Amino acid sequence: MHEGHRQRMLERLESAEGSLQEHELLEILLFNAIPRKNTNELAHRLLSTFGSLRAVLGAEMAELKAVPGVGESTAAYLRIIGIFYARAQLKEPELPSAFSFAAFRPFLIERFEGAREEYVELYSLDGKDCVKNVRRFSSEKSFQASVDPKEISRFLVEAKPAAMVAVHNHITGPATPSREDDDFTAQLEILCSMHNVSLRDHIICSPEGVYSYFLSGKLNELSARYSIGNVLGREEK
Repeated sequence: MHEGHRQRMLERLESAEGSLQEHELLEILLFNAIPRKNTNELAHRLLSTFGSLRAVLGAEMAELKAVPGVGESTAAYLRIIGIFYARAQLKEPELPSAFSFAAFRPFLIERFEGAREEYVELYSLDGKDCVKNVRRFSSEKSFQASVDPKEISRFLVEAKPAAMVAVHNHITGPATPSREDDDFTAQLEILCSMHNVSLRDHIICSPEGVYSYFLSGKLNELSARYSIGNVLGREEK
């Protein structure tokens, strides 16, 4: 009986979604969380408790589990849908079309505002420093930039950039680089040099400011020390 009803509801979703009321949308949403029971009654109960579909999706896990018929997995399902919904509403800052620190600084401040995790982002540039694409990695270690060198090499091979900008964020504190950040920048310089890619900058963004390895002069120091061309030149001497 439930299968026939669910099929009819899904057909309405496909052919006449505008006719579906809030309790019917929530009923369909619950199909995946509760595969073998009638979800109509629970949908009504949730709406009666919270007042609207938006409020249901904005409820915390504990609030959802307090509703009769909502177990751990159903509460988690509704909560993750709510998180996706909330994040989808956020306006993404506009990516600058070409790289310059002046253009990237406000973009990165907005992009990393409120971040609760540390990320590393690699921006590939063409020969005119126009941004081609960006790839984000979750940092492998807390409180420092860290990405598997194989992943960076794969990005360089696939994106085929003329140049690259690396960015990572600090969740708290200043944007001042640590020794580990210096080591990561040196690693980036070596990998870029191996793939004939120019490392334009490594930028650190934190709630207290933005730091540029290039503008500070540290990128030139690391490049002189770690680029393949300079290393080979020293060996020949």
